[in-house]
Amino acid sequence: MRGSDPTSASGHRHTRAAVGAVATAALLLPLLGATPSGAQSSANSLQLTFASAAARYEVPQSVLLGVSYLQSRWDAHAGAPSVTGGYGPMHLTDARTALAEAPHHSEGTEDARGDSARAALLPETKAPAPKEFPARLTTLPKAAELTGLSAEELRTDPAANIAGGAALLADAQKDLGEPLSDDPADWYAAVSRFSGADDTATATAYADDVYDVIRTGEERATDAGQLVALAAQPDVTPDTSAMKRAGLRTLGRGATQCPKSVSCEWIPAPYEEFGDNDYGNHDLGDRPASQSIKYIVIHDTEGTWEGVLNLVQDPTYVSWQYTLRSTDGHIAQHVKAKDVAWHAGNWYVNAKSIGLEHEGFLADPDAWYTEAMYRASARLVKYLAKKYDIPLDRQHILGHDNVPGPTTATVGGMHTDPGPYWDWRHYFELLGHPFKAAGGKQAALVTIRPDYATNQPEYTGCVTKGEPCAAHGSSEVRLYSGPGRSYPLIKDIGLGTVPGTGVNDISSRASTGQQYAVAGRDGDWTAIWYLGQKAWFENPSKDPAAVSAKGQVVTPKAGVESVPVYGRAYPEASAYPAGVPAQAVSPLPYKLPKGQKYVVGDKVPGEYYYAVTFTTDSHQVVVGKDLYYEIQFGHRVAFVRAADVDVQVSR
Repeated sequence: MRGSDPTSASGHRHTRAAVGAVATAALLLPLLGATPSGAQSSANSLQLTFASAAARYEVPQSVLLGVSYLQSRWDAHAGAPSVTGGYGPMHLTDARTALAEAPHHSEGTEDARGDSARAALLPETKAPAPKEFPARLTTLPKAAELTGLSAEELRTDPAANIAGGAALLADAQKDLGEPLSDDPADWYAAVSRFSGADDTATATAYADDVYDVIRTGEERATDAGQLVALAAQPDVTPDTSAMKRAGLRTLGRGATQCPKSVSCEWIPAPYEEFGDNDYGNHDLGDRPASQSIKYIVIHDTEGTWEGVLNLVQDPTYVSWQYTLRSTDGHIAQHVKAKDVAWHAGNWYVNAKSIGLEHEGFLADPDAWYTEAMYRASARLVKYLAKKYDIPLDRQHILGHDNVPGPTTATVGGMHTDPGPYWDWRHYFELLGHPFKAAGGKQAALVTIRPDYATNQPEYTGCVTKGEPCAAHGSSEVRLYSGPGRSYPLIKDIGLGTVPGTGVNDISSRASTGQQYAVAGRDGDWTAIWYLGQKAWFENPSKDPAAVSAKGQVVTPKAGVESVPVYGRAYPEASAYPAGVPAQAVSPLPYKLPKGQKYVVGDKVPGEYYYAVTFTTDSHQVVVGKDLYYEIQFGHRVAFVRAADVDVQVSR
């Protein structure tokens, strides 16, 4: 796999980062009364670097470790910036430098509304980069001022970066008039300041997360192979009294629908008429009373926070329910859950889903997502899933890249975010539903579950078409037409293109958490049924890319050669009342052949939400008698008519 070779570009960056940390730690070890020795000192050098920086700036080591874990999980990312220009284990932000150089694009020409009853909505607006960067995006220059270290050192040397973070915490503590105490409970307000948030709710939510990490403890090997541990301190009760001197504004939650454990504000998307009887940028509804909410769709913004908020407040643009900020996990809600946002490119899915946009860029592998945003997103999704009875699995918690094209003509234009660099395995661990083995080694079903950090398939086109992307961890495995890399990649006939390694090419990829029926095994390779074909992925027992699973599958009824596959579960024509034009039950170009099996996600009635006017008096939910099964058909989900298939239980 790419990235494991120390002579690769990524390998060089990791080596330099590790050497820098080792060198700094070696200089400081005598001060700590320790002597480095061989491999142990190399593996533990980052831990010692945290200790020395904490001692140098008189910050409790647990506080420094807790803040860094929430920012980066102690990873250095080889000196590459996050989606908001944060560098190193402390996520020191220098957005002006980072965003000026980053490649930001994802493919797709979809109509975000995806309703065949209306003209396609294809706005060309792009999210602009901010002209002025807020304080939360410029903490690295402040760290340079406090430490005397150069901006380049703070960006690329983990030891310098950690020292910069410690200096910022100590400076915040002093500015609050608080002593440099060795008691972690005394640093709550300084930790909240470190978030860079300008409001009390966001800063408090951030600090609460840090202290949750301190209480529970953490231990892991970083992306550079460094072993770092934070011992649990369950009795730490932070002193929040200094928050009154933090000088932060009060943020009203307004009409938001968020759990109390996150920071959330109401920034409404407009519901307005304009032009020739046109309106935007969403539809009013009465969910879940009128129709159930079945899905949560994970997107990335392909733009920065400020620019994206401008877009969602434009009535001629599209919409989604929530936006999440990378630096601190702050959430803005734009559309009520009862209403239907225009975000997924498939009207059936829009009408049955809630859309979450995460500040980020699909085609920038090194533009990593912060732990703060992952955690805030997981809390929001758990809250919504419980409230609307949405199963926490990969056929209900979808990426935008898992949403099917509603018709044959739309398949090629569907979006591909959040892409291969979204860490689904870690996300579902935060959701409290980790992907575990269920069944024996020869189980008839598998759940895709590679190790994110070490699974590094080659992708191309992040910056220049055809050029390799930086080696990076990935949630996805590549699929071949035979048990070996010399075989051609699996082809997606709906796309009609030659499959390749492009970062936006999902034709031959399976993603973490997705479940498939096993179609064969050959040594270190496992075959699954995928898009009507037998698709192979590398799955060695010493480093498995999947675990056993059990559940329901569908297969064509006896005597039938194949059954049609659909991108939406619409009612039969006879179900539509007068005044509501019947929508086509339009099969996609795929078939589900006899003998093949696909994992079932849900059984649903055909349903269509008719809402094509600004006034709501004509809006209707049409429910048919035909039933459908949602299945994991390829990288995207799909639907088959229940009348066409038999259901079996596989273990």
